[in-house]
Amino acid sequence: MSITEDAVKHREDYDGSSPFPEAGEHVPASRVQAGLTGTIVVVPFVALGVGIWLAWGAEGALTDLLLAVAFYLLTGLGVTVGFHRLLTHRSFTARPWLRVVLAVAGSMSFQGNLIDWVAVHRRHHAFTDRPGDPHSPYRYGAGLRGQLRGLAHAHLGWMFIADQTPVTRYAPDLLADPAMVRVARAFPALCVASLALPFVAGWAISGSLYGGLTAFLWAGLVRVALLQHVTWSVNSLCHIMGNRPFTTREHDRSTNLWALALLSFGESWHNGHHSEPACARHGMDRHQVDLSAGLIRLFERFGCATDVHWPDARRMERRRADRARAPASG
Repeated sequence: MSITEDAVKHREDYDGSSPFPEAGEHVPASRVQAGLTGTIVVVPFVALGVGIWLAWGAEGALTDLLLAVAFYLLTGLGVTVGFHRLLTHRSFTARPWLRVVLAVAGSMSFQGNLIDWVAVHRRHHAFTDRPGDPHSPYRYGAGLRGQLRGLAHAHLGWMFIADQTPVTRYAPDLLADPAMVRVARAFPALCVASLALPFVAGWAISGSLYGGLTAFLWAGLVRVALLQHVTWSVNSLCHIMGNRPFTTREHDRSTNLWALALLSFGESWHNGHHSEPACARHGMDRHQVDLSAGLIRLFERFGCATDVHWPDARRMERRRADRARAPASG
């Protein structure tokens, strides 16, 4: 089921506090989709428990941790710099080889194939916190009970609902890019590689099968779980808590949540991002850590990235002033 006509019809009439028109629709995803999604969510957490038990006093714990950090950086920046800032918002232009490398790295995060990911995120920006938004925490209303239910929906529940986002509408540019189509089709194989590479690295470094298995758990499954929940927290927590220094579109409640800034590579400066979606930097103030923007700056200096959309200081100050004048509930 795609975006309902009812949701599109009512988005302009939305009052900002009522449940979305489609909130009462609970068409579950197919058993196959639900099963795959559930497996991806549950198995890494099981691995966390097993990994803690195996790592207790183990000599290879430091190796596993370093590998986990390395693969978290690789796949996380693949999502934030590749999937999000490059492919979704076109915040910069990358050399063809870099575009493919970032797309491959992001695909190894277990967050879906890149074309579907981009389509869903563009739809989120088109209908932020209004009817049609695929993962708004305000789907069930702005009251306490509705927000608690909406928080679960925005974080995880939306993936278990049969609400397909049409890629022909939201990502036609990627469908027309043969390289991106090939990477999208390779998503299952890249997921296998995302788990196999830590296993091989752990085995090679430790010289034992046991070292490969513990690396598989920590740098593979546990790393996947952490990155997924950090990404999902931007969808959920960064629309509920935090501060909103910049003006955004009507009903858009995106926030800046400093606590997630480091783990999310700057993605949790979400209000700054929603105020200027095409900017390559989301942390608009100097003290706001944004590792993704730092990597893009590095690419720019080496000539791998061009046409980078950096924030306009005067424009952001106007948006800050507009926000300060806006009603507290706006």
